[in-house]
Amino acid sequence: MTIDQFIQALLDEALKAGIEAAEIYLSSGDRFRAMCVKGEITNYTVNATRGLSLRGLYQGKMGYAATEAFDEAAVSQLVEAVKESASLTEDEDVQEIYRGDREYPKADNYNPALDQVDEARKLALIQDIEKKALALDDRIAALNYNMISTSSGETRIVNSYGLNLKHRDNMAVCYVSATAKESGRVSTGSGFKVTRNFDELDADAIAREAVEEALFMLKAAPVPSGTYRAIIDAKCMPDMLGAFDGVFSAESAQKGLSLLAGKEGEMIASEAVTLMDDPLLPGGLGSQPFDAEGVATRTKAVIEKGKLTTLLHNLKTARKAGVKTTGNAAKSGYAGAVNVSPSNFFLAPGKKTLAELMQDMGDGLVITEVSGLHAGANAISGDFSLIAQGYTVKNGKKDQPVEQITVAGNFYQLLKNIRAVGSDLTFPGSAIGSPSVDVGEISVAGK
Repeated sequence: MTIDQFIQALLDEALKAGIEAAEIYLSSGDRFRAMCVKGEITNYTVNATRGLSLRGLYQGKMGYAATEAFDEAAVSQLVEAVKESASLTEDEDVQEIYRGDREYPKADNYNPALDQVDEARKLALIQDIEKKALALDDRIAALNYNMISTSSGETRIVNSYGLNLKHRDNMAVCYVSATAKESGRVSTGSGFKVTRNFDELDADAIAREAVEEALFMLKAAPVPSGTYRAIIDAKCMPDMLGAFDGVFSAESAQKGLSLLAGKEGEMIASEAVTLMDDPLLPGGLGSQPFDAEGVATRTKAVIEKGKLTTLLHNLKTARKAGVKTTGNAAKSGYAGAVNVSPSNFFLAPGKKTLAELMQDMGDGLVITEVSGLHAGANAISGDFSLIAQGYTVKNGKKDQPVEQITVAGNFYQLLKNIRAVGSDLTFPGSAIGSPSVDVGEISVAGK
């Protein structure tokens, strides 16, 4: 039985069994991953996955079932599982299977050439990165992390209304962490690159980025506790945004888990802030022409010049709010329930470089890394207290490295305090990005 035959048999059986409307969500993919330690290849894995979920409306309730088997026996098992799931659900919200849109945008994030790169070339790259990093400076003791990963996948949605959508994507990720040692001190630095063009994975550039950061941080020390003018740089601000992106979900708001509930149309940030959700961003890791419910995606400003214009919706949350879905339905995997999630989510860049932001700031701190986001960030209240590192700025110039400090504040207040947004928009390994941001003043606990 081909996959198309299986899909048709499943839809036919679902309707015959009394399921009012049915949807099939199919996900398949290939993944390669390897690491290099002291010239040797480790953690070498290659795998292929394919799974399918069936959603169906039965007696007015939505039921779910999933499988990795694609045979005749699985057809009846899935249909019966959906009926049982629907009969057991206690969710009283009205749900629907989407009939589809007249037109769908294009979101090209598949490069066939990337899938043709052989494994030997991938392994040679991380071996080359290690050699180059160690050769750059005698103080580089080792690469404690040196990884290459490639993935390629396809998502397909087919339903009983005739909707039949397909989308492919792929990407390559290279991440390196270098360790530097000098006079009993140890520090680390990282380098990374995410791309759909393997030729852009430059061993020299990735190695140098990690080494330069590790060497710079060798002399890092905490600054005295106090309130500092601060910039959060483009590699760090996406982590902050990612820790709190759930507050922009209508699902969270309707569950009482976001302080933004009911604040559409209000000023919630400084006028310097425009927050985009752009599923059509060229080359974006979250680019997609349709969401997990088959709704055509569209670009929208969630915050525009400080004003909250919309929360992110799927069909269910939009129906409850009396608005149109924003096309942000998502699934954690083929077997996951439908929820709400951003696509390419980022602060729109301004016109000033990081150097110009530093010049405007004069004296202060640039925060380059935070840790402890899971324990130190409260996604409901917006409060955060995070271990951080970075460097001081003196007379507008990069000065001394800083570590072992804690920065504290509130995400909602931070949005209001932003004075300027830089031009250096960066997506450090995910679909959440940001330029460097002048966040005004921030509380620091140091020495």
